[in-house]
Amino acid sequence: MEITMMLQTAAVLFALAALGGMLMAGIRFSGRPRPPSWLAMGHGFIAAAGLTLLIYTELTVGMPVLAELALGLFIVAAIGGAVMNLKFHNRQLPLPIPLMIAHASLAAVAFILLLFGIY
Repeated sequence: MEITMMLQTAAVLFALAALGGMLMAGIRFSGRPRPPSWLAMGHGFIAAAGLTLLIYTELTVGMPVLAELALGLFIVAAIGGAVMNLKFHNRQLPLPIPLMIAHASLAAVAFILLLFGIY
């Protein structure tokens, strides 16, 4: 598979994950303590698929520097997402809004870097 196609596929996966993330943020900002589990898990699985594809691309064919920076930020964002899931969502606790904003901000910056790395 060509590097550009792999990076574009990862970008599409992250865009889908971002849509789910925005929906979950809207749910949280509306006053509900957390989104439905199916939505949170779908968001995480789609984002993990994009992250896995980026890691595979880096390890097999290499990537532009901006895409590598995006990969690093996506990894940090994934850690934040895992913390929200394991420490809060699974324990039926309200998701902390500052952590949610930090997670989303990191992922958004990483997504923009990925797009610049592709084009």
